Amino acid sequence: MASHVVPTRVYFVIFLSLMVLTAVTVAVAYVDLGVFNNVVALGIACTKASLVILYFMHVRYSDHLVKLSILIGILFLAILFGFTLADPLTREWIRPIQYLW
Repeated sequence: MASHVVPTRVYFVIFLSLMVLTAVTVAVAYVDLGVFNNVVALGIACTKASLVILYFMHVRYSDHLVKLSILIGILFLAILFGFTLADPLTREWIRPIQYLW
């Protein structure tokens, strides 16, 4: 496995980006965007997680097997979220049972 040297400047830029995104997250929390509040918050969180995974975990410089492992993990996480959200999102589809007593 070949090693790589990442300049310190890259880490500082990523750190500053994470701090700016954190400030944006706090600022957006005070703005009423309606139904898009959660979408914006999740988008910023996914961007921050991607930066951490790519640069601080060195996935960007890793071989394809590591990248494939990360993608499979994200796929299974999406499946887990899908099954978890399926329950509360489909509760309205079934009428409650009306008892006679």
